[in-house]
Amino acid sequence: MARHKPAVTDGGFEIYVTYHSTSDGRYVGGLRVLRKSDRKILFPFDGAPEIGPYATPAEAREAAVAYGRQIIATDRGVPEK
Repeated sequence: MARHKPAVTDGGFEIYVTYHSTSDGRYVGGLRVLRKSDRKILFPFDGAPEIGPYATPAEAREAAVAYGRQIIATDRGVPEK
């Protein structure tokens, strides 16, 4: 099985992004944020918000990366256990 490469590696974190289309032709970002020190998945979580919809796949991916960076900044400030 092939291992996916992270879109962004930020210190002790990895951000994986994807997108998918909606029935109305717009795009929703997919996001996975991993804290490498303990392999904890910080996003997605139960009740996680949807990222989008956006007009283009590029916008959806960019929004997912930006949201991932916010999650990392928050975890650095107050690490989740």
